[in-house]
Amino acid sequence: MYEKTLAEQSRMLANGDCSSAELTTHYLDRIARLDKELNTMVSVNADVAMEAAKRADEQRSSGTQKPLLGVPMVHKDIFCVAGGRTTCGSRMLEHFQAPYSATVVNKLNDAGMVTLGKANMDEFAMGSSNENSYFGPVKNPWQHDCVPGGSSGGSAALVAARLAPMATGTDTGGSIRQPAAFCGLTGIKPTYGRVSRYGMIAFASSLDQAGPLAISAEDCAMVLQAMAGFDERDSTSSQQAVPDFSASLNQPIEGLKIGVPEEYFSAGLDDAVATHVRAALAEFEKLGAKLVSISLPNQGLCIPAYYVVAPAEASSNLSRFDGVRFGYRCDNPVDLEDLYTRSRGEGFGAEVKRRIMIGTYALSAGYYDAYYLKAQQVRRLISNDFENAFKEVDVIAGPTTPTPAFQTGAKTDDPVAMYLNDLFTVSANLSGLPAMSLPCGEVNGLPVGLQMTGQYFDEARLLHAAHRYQQVTDWHQRMPSGIE
Repeated sequence: MYEKTLAEQSRMLANGDCSSAELTTHYLDRIARLDKELNTMVSVNADVAMEAAKRADEQRSSGTQKPLLGVPMVHKDIFCVAGGRTTCGSRMLEHFQAPYSATVVNKLNDAGMVTLGKANMDEFAMGSSNENSYFGPVKNPWQHDCVPGGSSGGSAALVAARLAPMATGTDTGGSIRQPAAFCGLTGIKPTYGRVSRYGMIAFASSLDQAGPLAISAEDCAMVLQAMAGFDERDSTSSQQAVPDFSASLNQPIEGLKIGVPEEYFSAGLDDAVATHVRAALAEFEKLGAKLVSISLPNQGLCIPAYYVVAPAEASSNLSRFDGVRFGYRCDNPVDLEDLYTRSRGEGFGAEVKRRIMIGTYALSAGYYDAYYLKAQQVRRLISNDFENAFKEVDVIAGPTTPTPAFQTGAKTDDPVAMYLNDLFTVSANLSGLPAMSLPCGEVNGLPVGLQMTGQYFDEARLLHAAHRYQQVTDWHQRMPSGIE
């Protein structure tokens, strides 16, 4: 059953070919057998999952036929679940139990999905390799000595290993798309505001967005349908109507104009990755799409702008973790300053501390105009580049990452080299645009991702194009060896 996509499992459940209880048991057994090596899960809630599966089977037997009813899934451990542990991959929240559930959690519960547990992640979603988790690094199921990407590395690795057909992720600078590329999955970051951030622990509030990681574009369309929509509890949630993301999946894409930025194929891009990306673009041409050469002149400023804006917002958001109200608290503080200093010093990991310090510096008196304000002005220029490009094209395509997955430990001593993994992904977050990654090849046994970026609230077009590509290729169907 694990070889089936989420969409195929949905049809199996609807046809009575299997029950949710059987499907859930199947995945719980796989997690118990395979995850000791991969470390993709922070917590597994077998009893809760089985109860939800039985309820789903009862609903189906009484005539309810929701598409996602009874399908198992896993949440990234950044989404609050009432009464359950939500750690955000940090010692700071190791024992935190949320008093409420995130809107994404409630929406997928309402859709009837069965939550198996919580996925490992980079601490507070800060990282590109999933080596920053307090609970240990996650291994890439394609090659265990390589990283799965981050910060949603646990979500990506577990779906790639077929421990669940789908997992939620969050994307602040590429944290859905980059691990999707490294693990051979399809993942989509919706338009900023398309999916509620309520109950999703904040990293950088103007950049964070939730989305699904799954095997196929069809799977992502089904799950995003349930996740998306206005939420009055999130002031940044959009009231834009949610279309039927699955309605046009099988329609032709003839005439689709795909912009190919010259800046995406410059120095720093692995030659083998470039070859696979260009081959994927050629497949789109065969399907009737038209490739248009475009320019995004401020692409080179994305990384410096992002790594000012994101740490600045992180320093503000993480100031709440002070050892007083909730979260980790040091033992026997001698005074208030000692309480703050040791609680934060012991509760946060090295990368989180680094970003807090960068962000605090950028926001400090005398430096705000020179760094944070300037980064926001550059952010506007980056958005303008996309707006100009979309006057000529429908979507923009290129590589998701400069290289395939790198070896564990290869970049931990060089933060700048680690940050450069986000070279092609952060621009969509700075602009608030929807973007997705889909598998388009392999290099030395490791997957390669093709990134597609769309106009605001045009996720349906991205999913449509990706699905048509996946109908004529099989990269998304390939699985790592050793996961039988």
